[in-house]
Amino acid sequence: MSDFHPAVEAWFKQSFPKPTRTQLDAWQAISSGGHTLVSAPTGSGKTLAAFMVAIDGLVHQADQGILPPQTSVIYISPLKSLSNDIQRNLQEPLHGIEAKLKQLNQHEDFALPPITAAVRTGDTTSGERTKMIKAPPHILVTTPESLYILLTSKSGRQMLSTVETLIVDEIHTMVGSKRGAHLSISVERLECLCEKPPLRIGLTATQRPIELAAGFLVGNRENTPCRIIDSGHQRDRDIRICVPGILLSAVMSAEAWEEIYSILEGLIHQHTTTLIFVNTRRLAERVAKALGERIGDDAVTSHHGSLAREHRLMAEQQLKSGALKAVVATASLELGIDIGDVDLVCQVGSPRAVSSLLQRVGRSGHSLGHTPKGRLFPTSRDDLVECIGLIDCVNRDELDHLSMYPKPLDVLAQQVVAEISAGERSLDDFFQMLVRAAPFEVLDYGEFHEVIRMLSEGFAGRRGRHSAYLH
Repeated sequence: MSDFHPAVEAWFKQSFPKPTRTQLDAWQAISSGGHTLVSAPTGSGKTLAAFMVAIDGLVHQADQGILPPQTSVIYISPLKSLSNDIQRNLQEPLHGIEAKLKQLNQHEDFALPPITAAVRTGDTTSGERTKMIKAPPHILVTTPESLYILLTSKSGRQMLSTVETLIVDEIHTMVGSKRGAHLSISVERLECLCEKPPLRIGLTATQRPIELAAGFLVGNRENTPCRIIDSGHQRDRDIRICVPGILLSAVMSAEAWEEIYSILEGLIHQHTTTLIFVNTRRLAERVAKALGERIGDDAVTSHHGSLAREHRLMAEQQLKSGALKAVVATASLELGIDIGDVDLVCQVGSPRAVSSLLQRVGRSGHSLGHTPKGRLFPTSRDDLVECIGLIDCVNRDELDHLSMYPKPLDVLAQQVVAEISAGERSLDDFFQMLVRAAPFEVLDYGEFHEVIRMLSEGFAGRRGRHSAYLH
C-alpha cells in the first residue's frame, strides 16, 4: 500500500486489518493503466478494489490544490438501490481520508477541495439533477438507463466528457441480455465524448466463461487486453433444502404454505436478521403479510422495485440497523448492497440459476471470515428437483454458462435515434463505433443500413404506422 497517498494508506490501515489478495492484485493491475475485470466471491472487498486507485488519484490532486470541479469517475450499477448504497459507502472513505489529510498537514484550518460523490438514477429529484449539472461530482454513481439519458442531453454529455475511469459492477447480470447490449453501446458513446478513452474496470461475483465477460467489458478492439483478476467463487457455505411434511405436488397447497410460514417463523426467531427471497413482487407482499401476522408487522417488511423510493430506502436502513427481524425481497436485494449483518438467507421457490443461488445466499455472512447460510423452500415437485440440481452444481464447483446476446436490432434502433438527436454523425464512423461494442461485433453493414433506412422512411408496427425518426 506504500504506492498510495499517505492519507489513503493511513485511512485503510485504520479501517481494515489488511488488504485482501483480490484488492492487492486489482490495485496492481489498475495502477498499470490496463482495463481490468475483478471476479471474486461476495465479501472480498471488490468495491474498494475498483475505487481505491481512482480515489487515490483524486486525493493527490486535492492535496496539491489542483482538483478540478469535474466528473472523473463513473460507476454503473444494474440496480438503483445498489447505486444508492455505493454512494453512501463512498462517503466513509472520502471523509476518513480528508481527516487524515488534515492530520498530515498538521493544521486544523487546513482546507482542501472536497472530493464529491453523487448518485443519478430514476429516483433522483429534478433539483438534485440540476445541482449535479451546475456542480459536477468527481464520482458519479448511476444505472445503465440513467447513463443513456445523460448521453442524450447536452448538459449530460458535457459532464461526462471528462470521465477518466469507468466502473461496471455486477457485469455478469448484463452480458447475456438486451440490457447489456444497450449498455455496451452507451459505453462506446461515452468513450467518443472523452478526450482519452476511460480506463474500464468490471466487477463480478460468479460467472463462466470469465473471458466472455472480459470481452464484453473492453469491446471489440485490437491490442486492447483486459487483465482478469479471478479469485474464484468457492467458499464454505451452509445450504440446505427445507420441505414441509405435507407431500409436494404441482401446486403448493394452503396447508403446505402454512407449514412453510411456521418453519420460517422459527428460523427468524433463531437468527438475528433473516433475508427471504421470492421470485415475484406479488409473492413478496403475500409472504411479508403472512409473517407480519406471526412475528409483528414492525418486525418484517417487503422490498421490491415497484415500491416507492422512500419505502425501499427505509427498509434498507432498518435492515442495516437491525431494526427488522426479516425482509422479504425479490432480486432487488440480490446484488452487493450493504444490508448489515444478515445471518440467514431463505429462498422460497427455486432461484432458477446457480449464480442467483450463490448471490442470494452470499447476502448472509457478507464479510471475510463468515460463512453464508441459506435455506431453500421448494414450492412444488419441479422446484424440489431444481433445488437439488442447483446444490449439486454448487458442490461440484459448476456455474451457469454465460452467452452474449448478439446484435439486437431494436436496441440498435433506439441508440441510433438517441445519438443522432445529440448531433450529426458520419454513417461509416458511427458503424465503426457500434461494432466496437462486443454484442454488435457481428453486425453487418447491410443490417445497419436497413435500420437507418427504416428509421428514415417510417415503418409499420403493432400499433399502426410509425413516422420517420431520422431526417
